Amino acid sequence: MADTKRFLAFDCGATSGRAVLATFSDNAFDMKEVYRFPSGIIQLGGKYYWDVLAIYQHFCNCLADLGRQGIVPDSIGIDTWGVDFGFVAEDGSLLGNPRAYRDPYTEGIPEKVFQTVPREELYGATGIQIMNFNSIFQLYAQTQEGFAPLKYAHHILFMPDLLSYMLTGKQVCEYTIASTSGMMDQTTRQFNKELLKKLGVRTDVLLPIVQPGEVIGTLRKEIAEACGLPQIPVIAVAGHDTASAIAAVPADDEHFAYLSSGTWSLMGIETPAPIINADSTRLNFTNEGGIDGTTRFLKNITGMWLLEQSRKVWEAEGRTYKYSEMEAMAQAEADFPGRINPDDPSFAAPANMVRAIDDYLQKSGQPVPKNDAQYISCIYHSLAQRYGEIVEMLQGFAPFKIEKLHVIGGGSANDTMSQWTADAIGMPVVAGPMEATAIGNVMLQARTAGLVKDRWAMRRMIAKAFAVKTFYPKH
Repeated sequence: MADTKRFLAFDCGATSGRAVLATFSDNAFDMKEVYRFPSGIIQLGGKYYWDVLAIYQHFCNCLADLGRQGIVPDSIGIDTWGVDFGFVAEDGSLLGNPRAYRDPYTEGIPEKVFQTVPREELYGATGIQIMNFNSIFQLYAQTQEGFAPLKYAHHILFMPDLLSYMLTGKQVCEYTIASTSGMMDQTTRQFNKELLKKLGVRTDVLLPIVQPGEVIGTLRKEIAEACGLPQIPVIAVAGHDTASAIAAVPADDEHFAYLSSGTWSLMGIETPAPIINADSTRLNFTNEGGIDGTTRFLKNITGMWLLEQSRKVWEAEGRTYKYSEMEAMAQAEADFPGRINPDDPSFAAPANMVRAIDDYLQKSGQPVPKNDAQYISCIYHSLAQRYGEIVEMLQGFAPFKIEKLHVIGGGSANDTMSQWTADAIGMPVVAGPMEATAIGNVMLQARTAGLVKDRWAMRRMIAKAFAVKTFYPKH
C-alpha cells in the first residue's frame, strides 16, 4: 500500500471560492470540497476593491476546521482570477485592498497608452490581447491618479501570490498569473521593464518570475499554531485559474483544442511557444502562460453570460427554469433558425438581454423568438456556431492538426451544448471534468511531491480518475 498524500487547493473565483482536499494513494486519487466561502467586490469612494483580508480569514477558518478533524495536508496551493494585484510595503505591511478589474478607472486608458506605445508594439512584445483591465493599464491608471499604495509600495503581488504571502510571509511572482498582466515579455518570460519605463510606470516593484511548482514557504508559525497544524508547505501552483484548468485537460496527445466553459468561454490550444503575428494581432488572440513553459494561445468568448442574463429577465417576469429544463427546452426548439454573434458589443452589459437579442435579430433580418425555449435554442446554437468559427481560426495557427475539443468547467455538464458543438465544429467533443481548476491545482502539488512526472502523466491520471463523455458530430 502506497503512502497516502493529501493536497489542499484554494480555488478562488470572482464571486465565490472553495477549498478542495485531494487524497492520493496507490497511483489514484479522489477529491472532496471541504469549505466554501463568498468573495466579491466592495465599492468605496468611487473605487472597487477585493476584500483580501476576508479571503485570508476564510483560508484560516478552513485550516482550523481541518486541524480540529486531525487532517493534515501535505501542501497547499492557491489559484485565482488574473490581472489584479495588491501592494506590500518595505516592512511587509499590506497597503490596502487590491483594486478590482471591474473598477472603471481603466476606461479609455488603453488609448492613452497607445499614444506612447502603439497597440502593435505592445501586443508584439507581450502577446496579450488588449483588454482595458489588463494589469499594465491598471498600473498606468494608478500612476496617473497618484494612487498612494503604489507610491509607497515595495512590491506588487498578484492575487494568488498575495494570498500565499499572507499565509507564509514569502513573496514570489508565479509565471502563469504574471503572464496575464500584459507586462511580461514573451521572449524572456520576465517583465518588460523598458516598456514600462516608457509609460512612466515603476519597475522596481516587480519581482522576478518563477515557474509553477516552486515551494514558496511554509505556513507562518502563528497561523499553524492557531489552526492546530504543522507548518505546511505552500506551493506556487499554476496560479491563474485557467492555467490550472488547462493543466487538467485529460488529453492523451497534443492534437486538441480546449474550451473552458462557464459564464465566459476561453477557447484555445496548448503550444510550445507564443504565436504573435499580424493575424493574431488582428483577431486579438492572447498568449498566456501554461505549465511546463507552454503557452495557452486562446480567445475569450462570451459564454453562458447570454443565458444567465436572459434568465434574470425571465425570473423578474415570474418564470424560473432549472438547467435541465432549459436543455429540454432548447431541444424542443432545436430548429429555430435565428443566430447571433455572442461577442457583439451589444451583449456585453445590456439592461435587458432578451431585448438585446431581439434587436440584433431584427437588425440582421432574422426571426425573433416567440417563446423562452426559442431564445435558449438561439443562444446554444449561436455559441456552438461561434466555437466552430474559433476552432477554424485556431487550426490556422496551430502547429499540429486539431482532432478533438476538450470541454472543461461547468459547461461540460450540458450534453445538448456539447452535441451541438460537436456538430458545429465537425469533430469529437470530450466533456469533463467539471472541476478542472481544482484538479489542476492539486495535480501541480502532487507533481512537486514527486507523485507524477510531467503534464502528460498528470493527464493520464486525471483521465483514469474522472469520467468524461464523448460526443461525435451527427452531420
